[in-house]
Amino acid sequence: MHASLQANKRILVEGANALMLDIDYGTYPFVTSSNTAIGGVCTGLAIPPKQIGRIIGVIKAYTTRVGGGPFPSEQLNEIGTTLQEVGHEYGTTTGRKRRCGWLDLVVLKYSTMINGYDVLNLTKLDVLDGLEEIKVAVKYKIDDKELDGFPGGS
Repeated sequence: MHASLQANKRILVEGANALMLDIDYGTYPFVTSSNTAIGGVCTGLAIPPKQIGRIIGVIKAYTTRVGGGPFPSEQLNEIGTTLQEVGHEYGTTTGRKRRCGWLDLVVLKYSTMINGYDVLNLTKLDVLDGLEEIKVAVKYKIDDKELDGFPGGS
């Protein structure tokens, strides 16, 4: 890796698992055992932070999650099933159905704050084509009080 960096070669790093599964910034205890945020490039690949260039956030037009954990925009109904089936939302390793819901802009804003995306790449818009109405989560409320952002200690 360092030889490539010294030779000024371009390196593309692709992450898997979203920020909400990150051991430090995710929804503990419903996380993986590693850093899925941009910092994982430094800790996992030993790439110095100054060597990281453009950061592209890749997001789906809806939200998914495998396993447990909080999921405010989850659709436990026909819409969730449609997103699963049309979007082929099954775990790569386990084959488990992914939980599906509306795009959560609160999580996206939090992920952008942590990862410092330069641009976003929105994918799977076509999955929403057959829906009559598309909703998006724009804020959270707890006990009728609006939160300023993603809640800590989740």
